[in-house]
Amino acid sequence: MEAVPARARAYIACVVTAALLCLLPQPGTHTTWWAVVLLAGLYAGCERVARSRFVGISHPAGTFYPVLLAGAFLLPAPAAALVAVPGALLSQVGQRPVALRRVWRAAQLVLGVWAAARTHRLLGGPEAVAAGDVPYALGPAGAAVLAFCLVLALLDGGILAVAERVPVRRAWRGLVARSLAPIAVHGLAGLMMAVLWRSPYGPVAALLVLLPMCVSWWAFAQYHREHAAHQATIRALVQAVDIKDGYTRGHSERVGQASMMIARELGMADERVEVLRFAGILHDVGKLGVPTRLLRKDGPLTPEERRVIELHPEYGHEMVRGIGFLGEARAAVLHHHERLDGSGYPYGLVGRQIPESARVVAVADAFDAMTSTRSYSRARPVAVALAELERCAGSQFDPVMVAALVDAVGRTGWHPAVTADDDETRPPRVPPPGAHLSGRPGAHR
Repeated sequence: MEAVPARARAYIACVVTAALLCLLPQPGTHTTWWAVVLLAGLYAGCERVARSRFVGISHPAGTFYPVLLAGAFLLPAPAAALVAVPGALLSQVGQRPVALRRVWRAAQLVLGVWAAARTHRLLGGPEAVAAGDVPYALGPAGAAVLAFCLVLALLDGGILAVAERVPVRRAWRGLVARSLAPIAVHGLAGLMMAVLWRSPYGPVAALLVLLPMCVSWWAFAQYHREHAAHQATIRALVQAVDIKDGYTRGHSERVGQASMMIARELGMADERVEVLRFAGILHDVGKLGVPTRLLRKDGPLTPEERRVIELHPEYGHEMVRGIGFLGEARAAVLHHHERLDGSGYPYGLVGRQIPESARVVAVADAFDAMTSTRSYSRARPVAVALAELERCAGSQFDPVMVAALVDAVGRTGWHPAVTADDDETRPPRVPPPGAHLSGRPGAHR
């Protein structure tokens, strides 16, 4: 988003205008301004702590919602929306343009909090909070949280569609489902803050609710920090493979992308889609154990050299079997060169004996190899590569995985990248026996 398209700037301008209109005070409403200042300062402070070195990373939820939702339960809609502005405008932003991102986030939160406060008030929530009638207060609070979540999802999907050209049918997919549960927990904490705020114990008691929330926030952030460390580990392994076998630079990432497309097409859960992406990225990590002279050899491989190269799935499995978070990706690393008819390697597994993750990666691997330019072969058109996969379905590839990739590519397209050195002065490299030019798409190095 560093170079923001004009359509995205226009969209943001419309959202900011709507947010400014929401901040206009309503006639006939009384606002406790000291409460607005206190909550705004508290929210800004929580945002700074959440993005500090104490936490370690920017929290995946994006902001500290309990304070904002407490404001929605306690204050008129314009005043509640104002609580979000200082913290959003002063928040740390890791990507450019910084100012535009801060303004966008502030406008988004203003609209979300305003919608939550209006919904809460229309359903009689403030009276239930003032009376301390918690069971009755849950209904209006739940509706307010849902309104808040829907507004944020609507705006997030819109910016994806206009700024990053994500297809409309995909821009909003899963946004509400992924965010509703965490926001609901924050909403419950916000309701507790509001009830205690209106109780005889006052705002000081309300602030105590934030202590367990901060602890859970920190623990959750540490989990995501560990996840980021996992990603860094995988990137380091892939970079090592790319350096060693420069002819396939970028191949691993594209196989990960194609594996993810197949998994999503099959309706797999998000966690499993992520694991299969890891499987695709790491499928060739065993090449680190293969002599570089064989990977870069200009000329046909001898049978003995070919047997050495065919050990790379086992080398890869040995490298990653101790990495617990990879799950079934480890089986894909070991078995991605198996064939349904039993003629693959390293163990000659047949049909359903081959793990599902390996059957996914095998299709993704062959597809990218056929659609990428190498020193010994030009890239095939996507349609030709898909036709070749369909021809080999049932004997080499799982027909279900092939059909899933065909459907996914038909909807979203595929843009293969050149991975080899195109310098025409370089001596031509002879394709290895059984490479893709021979019609066996899974037999590449």
